[in-house]
Amino acid sequence: MDEFFDIPTVIVIVIAIVVLFRLRSVLGTRTGNERSPLQRAQQNQPKPANDEKVTPIRPAAAQPAPVPADPDRRALKLDAEIELLSHGDAQVASGLKAIGEADPTFSPKTFLEGAKAAYEMIVTAFAQGDRKTLKTLLEKEVYDGFDKAIAERETLGHTIDFTFVGLPKVEIAEAELDRRDARVAVRFNAEVVQATKDKDGQLIDGNAEQVQTIADEWTFARSPKSRDPNWKLVATNQLS
Repeated sequence: MDEFFDIPTVIVIVIAIVVLFRLRSVLGTRTGNERSPLQRAQQNQPKPANDEKVTPIRPAAAQPAPVPADPDRRALKLDAEIELLSHGDAQVASGLKAIGEADPTFSPKTFLEGAKAAYEMIVTAFAQGDRKTLKTLLEKEVYDGFDKAIAERETLGHTIDFTFVGLPKVEIAEAELDRRDARVAVRFNAEVVQATKDKDGQLIDGNAEQVQTIADEWTFARSPKSRDPNWKLVATNQLS
C-alpha cells in the first residue's frame, strides 16, 4: 500500500491532472450544439455602424417620360394669336401661319412683345451712342448705318437728350417665310422726348419739354432652323 503511493507516483498523477485540466480549458467540451465554422465566421463579421440593420439598395424608380406638348392645343393657340394680331389682314395671317408651321417655338404674341422691348432698347442705345448694345440687336448692314449716323453726330459734337415714354400703338404690318428666313415687319408708333443740342449746348432739333410721336416700320428676321431664338433687325423705314 505504501509502495503504491510513493512520491514519484504522486508527482506523475498530479502532472497528469494538470495537463487534463489545461486541455479541457483550451479545447472545451462538445455538447452536440456547437456552431459550424461557417456560423462562427458569420458571427465574427463586423456589424454595421450603430448596429443597425442593413437594407439592400434598390434601383431608383424610373422617372416618367416628359409629356410632349399637345400639338392640337398649340395649333389652337397659334390660330387664336394670329386672328388677334393680323387684324383681318389675310396676307399677314397667312405669313404668320407659315412661320408657325416651320418653327414650333414661334408665337406671334411673344414675338411682338420681344419686338417692343427691342425697339425701346435700340432707339435708346442709338440716342446714347451705345454701339455695343446695337451690335447685338442689328444685322450688320443696319448696324453700319446706325454707326455712321452716330459717328457723324460725334464729329459735329452733337448730343441727344432722350427719354422713351411708351408705345401707344404697335402692329404687325407684314409677315412672310422664304427659303431661308422668317421675316416680320412691325409698325411702331412711339412717344418720346428728344432734344438734339450742338457742342455749345444750344438746341438745334426737338424739344426737351414736349412729348412727340414718331412712327417707324422695322423688319425683323430669323431662320426657323436656328438654335438662336433671337430675331435681328434687318431693315428700318421711318414713316414720320
